[in-house]
Amino acid sequence: MLETLFTGEGYHVRTARDGQRALHLALTEEWDAVVLDRGLPLIDGLDVLGKLRAAGIETPTLILSALGNPADRVDGLDRGAEDYLAKPFDVDELLARVRALLRRHRAAAATIRLPGGSAFDTESRRVRLAGGENVALSEREADLLGELSREPSQVFERETLLRRVFPDAEDIGVVDTYVHYLRRKLGRGCITTIRGIGYRLGEP
Repeated sequence: MLETLFTGEGYHVRTARDGQRALHLALTEEWDAVVLDRGLPLIDGLDVLGKLRAAGIETPTLILSALGNPADRVDGLDRGAEDYLAKPFDVDELLARVRALLRRHRAAAATIRLPGGSAFDTESRRVRLAGGENVALSEREADLLGELSREPSQVFERETLLRRVFPDAEDIGVVDTYVHYLRRKLGRGCITTIRGIGYRLGEP
C-alpha cells in the first residue's frame, strides 16, 4: 500500500520486506529518505537504523510503528530517527511528514561546513566566513570548492580535479589558477597543497 502511495506521488520507491534487505539497500545505494517499519522480520527496524548510523549513513528516516507511547517514540528518536509516526496513521499526514523530511534534508545538504568555521552554500555559491562576512564565488570556483568538500580528508590529484571540474580545459594549470582564486577570497588555509600529488580541503 505504501509503495503504491509513494509511487503515485512521483517518488522512486524500493521496498524491503525484511530488515536484512533494508540494511543492504540502505548501505549500497543512496536515498533521499527512508520510511522504516519498526517491526521488520530478521532484523528489527531500530536495529537496522542503529547499524546505518554506526556505518555513517545519515539518510533521514521516519519510523512507522504500532508502538506509539511516548517511551517508544523517544527510543526511536534517540536511536537516530528524524521522525516517528504511530499506526494507525493518516495517509495525508504521512505524506506531509515525508515532504518536511525531504525539505530539511535538502536545506542541510545545500550547506557544507568548511574548516575554520566557514559555511559554503552550494545553491547561492556563497561562503559565510567564520567572522560573518559573505563571499561570492564564481561558478567554477564554487564547483572546485564543492568537489574538494565532498571528501574533506581526501587528497585530490590535479588531473582528477581537471577532469571533474574543468572538463573543457586541457591545461592542468587551470586547476592551480582557481585554487589561487579561492585562497585569495577565503584565505590560504582553505586549501592545502600536497606536493607531488594535488590538493585537499583545509589544513593538513
